[in-house]
Amino acid sequence: MKSALITGITGQDGSYLAELLLSKGYMVHGIIRRASTFNTDRLDHLYTDLHEKPQLRLHFGDMTDPNSLSQIIETTQPDEVYNLAAQSHVRVSFDIPQYTAQADGIGTLNLLEALREHMVRSKRTVRMYQAGTSEMFGATPPPQSESSPFYPRSPYGVAKVFAHWSCVNYREAYNMFVANGILFNHESPRRGETFVTRKVTRAATRIKHGLQDKLYLGNLESVRDWGFAGDFVEAMWLMLQQEKPDDYVVATGQAHSVRDLLDETFALLDLDWKKYVEIDPRYFRPTEVDNLQGSAEKAQRALGWKPKTSFKDLVKMMVAHDLDLAAQEAHLKKGGFAASHRGRASN
Repeated sequence: MKSALITGITGQDGSYLAELLLSKGYMVHGIIRRASTFNTDRLDHLYTDLHEKPQLRLHFGDMTDPNSLSQIIETTQPDEVYNLAAQSHVRVSFDIPQYTAQADGIGTLNLLEALREHMVRSKRTVRMYQAGTSEMFGATPPPQSESSPFYPRSPYGVAKVFAHWSCVNYREAYNMFVANGILFNHESPRRGETFVTRKVTRAATRIKHGLQDKLYLGNLESVRDWGFAGDFVEAMWLMLQQEKPDDYVVATGQAHSVRDLLDETFALLDLDWKKYVEIDPRYFRPTEVDNLQGSAEKAQRALGWKPKTSFKDLVKMMVAHDLDLAAQEAHLKKGGFAASHRGRASN
C-alpha cells in the first residue's frame, strides 16, 4: 500500500485529492492545524473511527513549524507528499503579507528541508508535489505556459514564486523528485465562500430564496481560466507517477470574466444580476491581475491529462449545490431558526 501525506488536506483541493488517493488504495495522512473548533467538514464523509483501521489519518502540524513537519514525516513515512497548504486568498494576502510569506513561501522551504533530511537519514525516496498558482504570472500577457515569465501582482503570488523556485533549487541541488503544478483557477461546491465563484453562486441562490438582497463585488472585468477542482487533482497525482519530475501548467484553456460568471449563474435562476449586484471599491486589489488563461498543452502531451468539466457544467454544479443550501436555510428561517451564513467577504 502506497502512503501519501497531504498538507492542507481540509481545503477544497485536499478533500478531492484525498478521495482520489483513497480510491487508488493509498494510505492517506493529512496535516491539520490545531484549533478550538473542527475544520474537517470537507473530509467528514471520508473519515472513520481510529479503532477501525482507517486509511485516512490526520496529524496536527503547521507549515511555519519545521519540527512538527519533521516529526510527521518520520511518523508517516510517506511515499508521496502533496503540499497544498497555503494562505490562498489573494485579496487577503495584501492585508496579511508577512503571514502569507511565512505560510506559503517559508512553509514550503520548511517542508523541502524536512523531506531532504528525512531522505538522508532513511535512504528512502519521497516524491513531492508543490501547488503553484496562475497568480505567479500576474501581469504576464495570456496565454500563460511553463515558458512564460513570472510577474506576480500580490503578496500571495510573490510567496508562491519563492516556493516554486525553492522546489526547482532542491530538485537540482539534491536530486529530489519535486514537481511543480502551476494550477489556474479551479472551483467546486467545496470552494470557500469568500472566493468570487462561490460568493456569486451562494449569493445568487440566497437571493432566489429571498434571503439576501444585494451582492457586493469588486472588479467585474477580471478574466480567469476556471476549471473543476476534482479534475485538477488528477493532474497532481499524475505528475508524481512520471519517470522524472517536471513543472506543468494545469488549465482549461478557456477564459471568462466575472461578468460572464454572473451571466451564467443568474440565468440559471431566471434572475437579472444587474438588479442585485453593486460594486464596492474595498474589494478591488491594490494591484489587479487582468487576464489569466493557461495553456496546458504540456500536461496533455506528457501526462495525458485533459479537463473533463466545462465552465457551464461547473457553474451548474455549484448553483445546484448552493440552491439546496439556500432552500434548507429558507426552511429553517420559516420555522423560526436562524441559519448561519458566512459568505460576505471579498472577491
